Amino acid sequence: MSSSIASYESFLLNNVSTISTVESSLRSLTWFLPGRFKDAELASEALSAALNMISMYHDTLLTHLSQSDPKLRSLIPPSLHTRFTKAWMDKNSIYKWAGRMLEVIRYTELVIEMGLRRKVSSRTRWKGIILLEIIKAFLRLLLLRITRRPLLSAPIPEREFDPTTIPPSNETSPTLAPSSPRISAQSTPDHLKNNHVPLEPHPLLTTPPLPSESAESLVEDYLLPKALNTSSVKPSFSLLRPLSSSQDWASEVIYILRPLVYAILISRNRRTNTHLVTILIMEVISRTLRRNPPPSSVLERSEYARRDRDILWYLFRGSIWDSYTRPKLEAIADKISNTPLLGIFGVLLNDWIPLINEYHYYTAP
Repeated sequence: MSSSIASYESFLLNNVSTISTVESSLRSLTWFLPGRFKDAELASEALSAALNMISMYHDTLLTHLSQSDPKLRSLIPPSLHTRFTKAWMDKNSIYKWAGRMLEVIRYTELVIEMGLRRKVSSRTRWKGIILLEIIKAFLRLLLLRITRRPLLSAPIPEREFDPTTIPPSNETSPTLAPSSPRISAQSTPDHLKNNHVPLEPHPLLTTPPLPSESAESLVEDYLLPKALNTSSVKPSFSLLRPLSSSQDWASEVIYILRPLVYAILISRNRRTNTHLVTILIMEVISRTLRRNPPPSSVLERSEYARRDRDILWYLFRGSIWDSYTRPKLEAIADKISNTPLLGIFGVLLNDWIPLINEYHYYTAP
């Protein structure tokens, strides 16, 4: 078993560019599969879940590789999210495995629901969904108990480097001994060693220089997001302040329990708006009780901003979806279905709209 894993890791490190291209191509393909054939949505989500699981393993391996080889370390410092989550994964093994398990469930929950819908009754399917939500709520409360800080949307680090920049080499594999010496670079011939003065480029082969203002703006636009600020020099564990009051804890617990409450209520009666009104009230209470982070708490402010943006998902739930959003999307799809180029998006909309009606996890909180 270990030899098979080592062989796969060696194959990955020597073909990382090709594998990354294949992952990206297959991920794009999943958007076009629903509606193409019977059970196409199941095939699409199963492929997407498999790609996410493989990518998570690849990210773990490539991250260890980039950290072990100083030549592969990026000059740009990692994001605040990566610093915080990686620090906790390195410090606490329970956090590491709970975070990974939570991501695995997030990748596979829709596939599980699709399988249950085809094999068991509706009542049993909702029991399975509620069980998944109980497990997710337990893992999130466990992470909250460990960190004593607000939960981030992804509890594990995300990929922030381009895997195609890693040179292929068996020597860098963390599980394999080097099988062959690295090929040394060819030396410069003697008759070229003293050629230090380059020839002047031909005017037709050179690109005209950019205006100074335009060049400066391009450089500033690139460097400003990478510039160091107060959060860049903080210790990783200080990027999020601990929860200090009972209101802070209540806000986080209410926010964590929303998906479970929503699944329980919608499984009992989907025709009423009880489930939608209840989680909206929970959302407002959590939003009201949570603390106001200072301007220096960049990571906490970005997490709360993401939670505020997620309110837009209510347009795809309950009576709001049935009476407002779905008719408008269907009208748009019918209008552009016969338009060149835009007709592709109309077909995709017509294929995806029924899936939102049938499956809980397409729009679940």
